[in-house]
Amino acid sequence: MKTPGFLEGAAFAFAVSVIGSLLMSVFLTVLPFSTVLRLLIAGMGLVYVIYLFSRSGERTGRVTTLAAWVVAAIAIWLFTSSIVIYALLHLILIWLIRSLYFYASVLSALADMSLSGVSLLTAFWVVSWTSSIFLSLWCFFLLQALFVFIPTSWKGKPFSTMETSVAENPFDLAHRAAEAAVRKLSQ
Repeated sequence: MKTPGFLEGAAFAFAVSVIGSLLMSVFLTVLPFSTVLRLLIAGMGLVYVIYLFSRSGERTGRVTTLAAWVVAAIAIWLFTSSIVIYALLHLILIWLIRSLYFYASVLSALADMSLSGVSLLTAFWVVSWTSSIFLSLWCFFLLQALFVFIPTSWKGKPFSTMETSVAENPFDLAHRAAEAAVRKLSQ
């Protein structure tokens, strides 16, 4: 599976921003603002989760994760009145899914949580200054595209007592371990 890159994320951010702002203007003619905003947040969240699934190498649990996301999104819709809390809870869902499918370390997940918080704050700041849904979505998803720079794991290189002059690729390590085991058995 192809891992996402920043330019791909930026292109995705632009496409989602254009589509989201167009949908917002179309639906505002027939629905109240708060309902349209909730639909937009949930819809963009679903689109982003599907994008993440398409770029993740992990295959297991996608149906279960998507079903859990839908149930959580319905619960958030029914039990949340504040639009800020509504957006925050959807962002937490996105963060959980991205942490589950892209990271192997708690530190990576925490770095992603920080990135998610900054992206939400930036989106609210942009919309408060410009009143533009397009720019708000663009800034949010553009910052979300930066997750590709977060390392999947923060583990350091393990200390090795073997010679460092030999190339440290997995095959060489396995070959040397097998030779050492054979020598030990033959003695």
